[in-house]
Amino acid sequence: MADSDSPDERLTIYADYVCPFCYLGRQSLARYQETREEPVEIDWQPFDLRSGKRGPDGEIDHGVPDGKDEEYFEQARENVRRLQERYGVEMAQEIATEVDSLPAQAASLTVKEIRPERWADLDGAIYAALWKEGRDIGDREVLSDVIESVGLDPEEVLAASEDEDLRARLAERFTAAREQGVTGVPTFAYGGYAARGAVPPEQLERLVEGA
Repeated sequence: MADSDSPDERLTIYADYVCPFCYLGRQSLARYQETREEPVEIDWQPFDLRSGKRGPDGEIDHGVPDGKDEEYFEQARENVRRLQERYGVEMAQEIATEVDSLPAQAASLTVKEIRPERWADLDGAIYAALWKEGRDIGDREVLSDVIESVGLDPEEVLAASEDEDLRARLAERFTAAREQGVTGVPTFAYGGYAARGAVPPEQLERLVEGA
């Protein structure tokens, strides 16, 4: 959706497509939206979970230590399974450590800027491709298919998303998120308040309607 002049009237979501809890958080948000007569306006803001592992060329160096061992990932898997059951969601995988979301985030920002009315469709399709179908959204051909599936021209979107200026604006969004105190995703922000994690619909309701 397009940026508006009234950011406090939007629910801002900081997210990274490779985060399973971002996908699950969107399922919670969908449930909350179903309880409302008027949908909450969404302002998506990208966040790069892999920023500390990227080299100067932007490529991920999986050899860079990040303090996440097998025990951490097993706990993450358990939490994903718990939330899957809670929200009634089937997923093709519980974590996606080898997938680079940067191309998808660039494509998403591109569509948000040039075709804002189609952004929500693309956002949902990217999440579905990774978490429901188990596809690698960092792969250009996969991403092209996803873009085309929502009625957009993949060559146009991908060419624009690979432009240096667009990538610079994406990097600025990542930096801005951290400067605003976002340290993990999903983070939902509304009216000066925030909730982090795949929180239940009733917590989103309190965030928005109690703000």
